Amino acid sequence: MNVDDLLQAGRKIWGDDKLTLPEILLRLGVTTGDLHRLARDQAEGKTIDENEVKKELGNIIFSTIRWCDDLGYTPAECVALAQAAQARYKQQLG
Repeated sequence: MNVDDLLQAGRKIWGDDKLTLPEILLRLGVTTGDLHRLARDQAEGKTIDENEVKKELGNIIFSTIRWCDDLGYTPAECVALAQAAQARYKQQLG
């Protein structure tokens, strides 16, 4: 699947309603909170369900594509900007 396919799939599930940045951050916080709990459990030596980790990472990817569009941004452009920023940061690290 490419980004456009994922955006279409997200719209099929959630419809065309657009979220605001604060609404997006609240939802992202839920997902990162779930990942934090899994990380804490793992750090405490508990066995974690790897499918839960995969699902939460997938939620971030799948939802963020739709959220970019909600805010009027092209998801591919957002990814390109992030990729360039990460490359610059890595280069600064040496």
